[in-house]
Amino acid sequence: MSSIRTMTRRAALAAVAAGAALALAACGGDGDGGAGHGGHATASASAGATAPAEGATATAAHNAQDVAFAQGMIPHHRQALDMARLAVGRAASTEVEELAGRIEKAQEPEIATMTGWLRSWGERVPGPADSASGTGHSGHSGHSDQPGMPGMMDGADMEKLEEATGEDFDRMFLTLMIEHHEGAVEMAATQREKGAYQSARALADDIVTAQKAEIAEMERLLDGR
Repeated sequence: MSSIRTMTRRAALAAVAAGAALALAACGGDGDGGAGHGGHATASASAGATAPAEGATATAAHNAQDVAFAQGMIPHHRQALDMARLAVGRAASTEVEELAGRIEKAQEPEIATMTGWLRSWGERVPGPADSASGTGHSGHSGHSDQPGMPGMMDGADMEKLEEATGEDFDRMFLTLMIEHHEGAVEMAATQREKGAYQSARALADDIVTAQKAEIAEMERLLDGR
C-alpha cells in the first residue's frame, strides 16, 4: 500500500514539476526566490526536549546500531532542514510555512544531540557532504555512507523543489516531505528494535510518534489541494 501511495505521489509530483518548468520559462526565471538551505521535524518539539544536551557524555553501553542510527539520522535530518528552509519566500500557504518552521525547530537540537553522542563514543560525525543533495560518501544518489537511508531525496528532487514557488511548491514540499518522514520513521523503528543506548532509543520513540503525526497533517494538507 505504501509503495502505491509513493508511486501516486511521484506521478503527481512529475506533473507539478512539468507545470512549474513551463511557468518559470514564461516568467524568465522569477521563481528562483532567495532562501537558505536547511530541514527535518516533529509535530511538537518533544524529541528535542527529551533528548540529552549536545555536551552530555554518552557513557552508558551502546552498540553498533546506536552508532549507525546517529550517523544515518544526522544527514537525514540535515536534508529535511534544507527542504524546510526553502519554504520561506516560496510557500503559498501559511500552514506549509509554519510546518516547515516546526520541522526546523525540532530537528536542529536533535542533530546537536546525536553529534554529542558520536563525539563521546569516538565515532565519526557526518559532515554536510553526507546530506548534500541526498548523496553521501558512497557517491550514490539518495544514500549516505550508512546502509538503509530511506526517504532521502536525490539532487534532481531538491533542484525541482528549489525552483518551485506558490501552490506548486506547497504540493511538491508536502509530497517529498511525507516520503522523507516515512524514511525517518523506518530508521527510528529499527533503532527501537536493535539499539542498546537508552537515550538513542528514547529519541527514536519521539521521532516515530511526532513524525507519524506530521505525516497525517501533511496528507490532510495535500488532500485539500
